[in-house]
Amino acid sequence: MTKEPARQDFEEVRTGFDPDPSRSLSLRKEAYVDPAWYRTDLDAIVARSWQWVCHVEKLRQPGAYVTTRIAGRPIAVARGRDGELRAFYNVCKHRAHELLSGEGVTTRIMCPYHAWVYGLDGGLVRAPHTEGLKDFDPSSIRLESVSVDEFCGFVFVNLDPEARPMRERAGNLETEIRHWAPDIENLTFGRRLSYDIKSNWKNVVDNFLECYHCPTAHKDFCDLVDMDTYKVTTHGIYSSHMAEAGKGANTAYDVSNATVRTHAVWWIWPTTCFMRYPGRSSMIVLNIIPAGPDRTLETYDFFLETPEPNEMEVEAMRYLDEVLQREDIDIVESVQRGMATPAFTQGRIVNDPGGSGKSEHAVHHFHGLVLDAYAEAAA
Repeated sequence: MTKEPARQDFEEVRTGFDPDPSRSLSLRKEAYVDPAWYRTDLDAIVARSWQWVCHVEKLRQPGAYVTTRIAGRPIAVARGRDGELRAFYNVCKHRAHELLSGEGVTTRIMCPYHAWVYGLDGGLVRAPHTEGLKDFDPSSIRLESVSVDEFCGFVFVNLDPEARPMRERAGNLETEIRHWAPDIENLTFGRRLSYDIKSNWKNVVDNFLECYHCPTAHKDFCDLVDMDTYKVTTHGIYSSHMAEAGKGANTAYDVSNATVRTHAVWWIWPTTCFMRYPGRSSMIVLNIIPAGPDRTLETYDFFLETPEPNEMEVEAMRYLDEVLQREDIDIVESVQRGMATPAFTQGRIVNDPGGSGKSEHAVHHFHGLVLDAYAEAAA
């Protein structure tokens, strides 16, 4: 059984971190390799933050539902007949069987174990053969609700019963995204790429948040975007990463006919990334799913102007899948192996006060949020 971190562990894991990124060391390796910290990540971070579920197009119709897992816990989100969006633990109140599976449209939620039936508002409607029970009031039984929010055309859920609304937590993020992607709610699902990575989820986020490694590891990407224009800005629970498309030919994919010329990326605490690559109007959603101390699942969902990608988008997907992702997966898996050795404890944050892409200040910002969550868990 994994032992929970003791109070001194929470104090020790802060060692070397400084609020000034120009003075700070990175998060200590224990947070990446110790199963106890992975359990803390699930309970103190993933289960207490807004987690991406899907584009709102999947849940526009009354009766539409999707299922997912957050911190390993089954969740269902459904649009009621009254138009309200609700989320529940996808768990029957009778014997804890999972209720819905996959996604679709339904008029009711029926447990496949004993046929208890719930309305889309979560209330119990029918429980077979319970007429003879004493002190049994079906109207008092409801599915366990979960906070749900629609934000920038996407659906998020939060398992924390005291969660503040996404808009309240996100500051100016919605204004920023809608400025660069005003048609975001009208985009439609095009394709999904999925990956299973042998690395802790925080290594995956770290790697995403800096382009200090890009000139060495992503030479094609450095032609796709103009690295001289790459700027990274950190905010409360997000960071924005902006660059102009490269002006010449590149070896990633052809953007000569692109109508969108800005590479705009937003990381949203802790595991969601929105990406708008040069090309047509689109939005790529990267969902980072912690799956073990040294295992992470990723999905890349492409939302496009049309369900079928055009030739430029097909090439962009090929480049992301076969080149950029392969490079990044090799990096984070190598880092995870290195962290498992006695040769590494933590490293120096490389900070450019000017906020360029070749800087790790967004990694430092992420580490600060992780440590804040750890401190709250310790308290």
